[in-house]
Amino acid sequence: MSQLDQFLELEKELQPYKKILSQASDVILNENVSKYPIFIIHQQELEMGVSLIDAGSRFKWSVNASTLEEFVSKELIFMDKASDFISTYKDPDVHLCLFVLSELGAQFIFIPR
Repeated sequence: MSQLDQFLELEKELQPYKKILSQASDVILNENVSKYPIFIIHQQELEMGVSLIDAGSRFKWSVNASTLEEFVSKELIFMDKASDFISTYKDPDVHLCLFVLSELGAQFIFIPR
């Protein structure tokens, strides 16, 4: 399966999550928590962010809400790379920023709301 096929499959799997993630993104933005919400998509235990969705019978993936600031404080994104990240970050009113932890490793992807 090519990387594009895997991305398209993941996007399809995440379709049912979009409404919840969009609402959480709006809260993070509107409450001035961060201008850079990041949703961690995972299938293992994770000590980061705020748990939004637990994988189970309804959902294959668990989701935690986080922010660029938390990624920097935990040194997942180094301070000197934060401006590079910000320059590639897509408009959060239009896209959701996902940090996907899967068998492919860890990667940032942006999907349309």
